[in-house]
Amino acid sequence: MRGDETPSGPPPAASPGPVLRRAGFWFLRHGETDWNAKGWSQGNIDVPLNATGLAQAAAAGERLTGRGIASIVASPLSRARDTADMVARTLRLPVLIDPDLHEVSFGVQEGQPMAEWFTDWVAGRFTPEGAESFAALTLRAVTALNRALDQPAPVLVVAHGALFRALRGAMGLEANVRTENGVAIYCDPPVPGGGAWTLHPAD
Repeated sequence: MRGDETPSGPPPAASPGPVLRRAGFWFLRHGETDWNAKGWSQGNIDVPLNATGLAQAAAAGERLTGRGIASIVASPLSRARDTADMVARTLRLPVLIDPDLHEVSFGVQEGQPMAEWFTDWVAGRFTPEGAESFAALTLRAVTALNRALDQPAPVLVVAHGALFRALRGAMGLEANVRTENGVAIYCDPPVPGGGAWTLHPAD
């Protein structure tokens, strides 16, 4: 065989995607920011909570009281960290910060209105210049979530909307679904041999 020839035979199998641990957990998207209200892409720009977001964070703490939450793990970005801190004060728990729970980088689209490119990004057909691909986000999000689940259960993860889209995909759910700001969701894994996860928003 010459050095520039390709060996015959079937192509190598694609590596499997990251697998979420089958353990229930709570997820809370941070409260609203002014950029959320305007429909702008935030990514890793550290936009603070607005008055509505602060109220949402306080309300989330009240709704999560009595749920038995034992651990809180949050993104380092202030909109998530401050949401987590407000919930933690109500639940009387510390907050652990995991840098890998930060929101996706949207590259040149950060600070721009959300537009048609976003659907193509979630589908893996397009990645903005300087941005993280949806596949790379999924790997990071699942790895961080699995690490958070090493904490005493049940765990509350406080993070971001695009990151939760990646987790939804890893749960076998439609990925491109918007998660409301400040609404806690219990993520319930399927039984062995079952299908997709089930999501239960807090009352």
